Amino acid sequence: MSQGNKIDWEVLKRILALATPYRSLFILVGVLAIVIAPVSAVRPYLINLIVDDHIFNNDIPGLIRMSLIYVVLVFVAVILQYIFIYATSLLGQQVIRDLRVRVFKYILSLKLRFFDKTPIGTITTRTITDVEAINNVFAQGVITIVSDILSVFAILGIMFYTSIMLTMICLITMPLMLLATYIFKEKVKASYQRVRTQISNMNAFLNERITGMRIVQIFNAEDQEREKFRKINRSYTKANLDAILYYAVFYPVVEVVSALSLALLVWWGAGGYISGTVTFGALVAFPMYLNMLFRPIRMLADNFNTLQMGMVAAERVFKVLDTKDKIEDDGNLYVEKIEGNIKFENVSFSYDDENYVLHDINFEVKHNTTLAIVGSTGSGKSTIINILNRFYEIQKGKISINDIDIKDFKLASLRSRIAIVLQDVFLFGGTVLENISLRNEDISREKIMQAAKTIGADVFLEALPGGYDYKVMERGANLSMGQRQLISFVRAMVFDPDILILDEATSSIDTETEAIIQNAIEKLIQKRTSIIIAHRLSTIRNADNILVLSKGKIMEFGPHDKLMEIENGHYRKMIEMQFVALE
Repeated sequence: MSQGNKIDWEVLKRILALATPYRSLFILVGVLAIVIAPVSAVRPYLINLIVDDHIFNNDIPGLIRMSLIYVVLVFVAVILQYIFIYATSLLGQQVIRDLRVRVFKYILSLKLRFFDKTPIGTITTRTITDVEAINNVFAQGVITIVSDILSVFAILGIMFYTSIMLTMICLITMPLMLLATYIFKEKVKASYQRVRTQISNMNAFLNERITGMRIVQIFNAEDQEREKFRKINRSYTKANLDAILYYAVFYPVVEVVSALSLALLVWWGAGGYISGTVTFGALVAFPMYLNMLFRPIRMLADNFNTLQMGMVAAERVFKVLDTKDKIEDDGNLYVEKIEGNIKFENVSFSYDDENYVLHDINFEVKHNTTLAIVGSTGSGKSTIINILNRFYEIQKGKISINDIDIKDFKLASLRSRIAIVLQDVFLFGGTVLENISLRNEDISREKIMQAAKTIGADVFLEALPGGYDYKVMERGANLSMGQRQLISFVRAMVFDPDILILDEATSSIDTETEAIIQNAIEKLIQKRTSIIIAHRLSTIRNADNILVLSKGKIMEFGPHDKLMEIENGHYRKMIEMQFVALE
């Protein structure tokens, strides 16, 4: 928006293109905009005729006939205006309904890198508030502006036809009106851009603090966060007050200019009537013309600002849709099952394309075997999981399953055969059943109950009030860490994956729950290719192979017994340190 009118027109073109599926409705409101202008403008002219041709001539039948025509015209204008307002609002709502779905669908396809660098509150603002503002482009923006411009020209045409001199007198103050309108438009546009920026900042701040409220209260940071919010809120309020100030100045200015124009009209018109150059009907009709002329001009400024606001919001939404961080899903291989080896060949990866966190990684996980990955924090363990699932794209090397590059798989097919149990379990608001199935209608209640029974979680789930229909609060706040972990394990198991990944899945649970999950792990890995990231010796010592990472590089690879034989080996030191810590 700030780069010139050219970009404004490009943005407007993209906005109007959103109405393509509703072309018939768009044409209807366009026709109504054209029809309403002359229908509204002709009413004062009828008043003029009624006064001059019928009242002054005492033509009662003609007066009745013209009065009926006037009443019918008023009703027609009201009905047309109703249809116009409803149709423009309907068009706007249908457009933003589709746009919301389109934006959310696109967000779902973005790489995790986009969410790493974009605050959730900002994304929420784009998807809800900014999309809602685009509705005004149709409901109060471009179509209404066209209607107002046509009304101005229709009114001016009839005014000039009625009396050129009175029209010229009325237009003397027009430069003042146009100047005030232009200044108002520019000021409000700038203030609105500040409003949009501040509300985005506020949403991002609130989302982050409410999500992390536990940390805020644990570290007694309420006062600091309250002060930060007060500053953000003050900036947002100031931006709104600036816009209100411009409105508070503009409307009185319009009234003053309008009153001045009316005073000139009365002064000149009265003299014209006395001299016989102006009819009394024209003198009665022209104040109506004047009101009808200034109203759309005043509304033009407001509607133009509404259009600008919608375009600012649209530009922000289009920026999300134009984001290049979309996951490329060019593969065409769809499989019902994935069998074979997982192989990393010379894989290097960086989250920011500059600072590499994995360096020349080479290893292989044989079909139906288990690989344990160990290493210090930041060594790259979770990164390996992320790139295997194509949450991020690697810069160098190749990752293959059964000698097929994972990029050749259809993304949905690849991920449907891989299940991950994370350390930090995310649960959605809804029932336990819905959290396990993720509302997938193909997963039956019986299948979920059988999966829970297999890992021994059925006793826990059935003990909850309502059992599988127990209402889980947002993020699983009414469940313990162990309970959430069990649900996530059932969630992974119910999808019957070919590749199972456990990312620190047992690090935050109690000994009793770990025993249940450990038993489930043993059953699961017997018939699946498994990758386990863990610190606990009990979880990894029975793995077929252990991959030891340090600073993104493979230090050692092999079974537990073999690695323990290496003098001063990384794995051996790690195990010895764990025993010392336990003692």
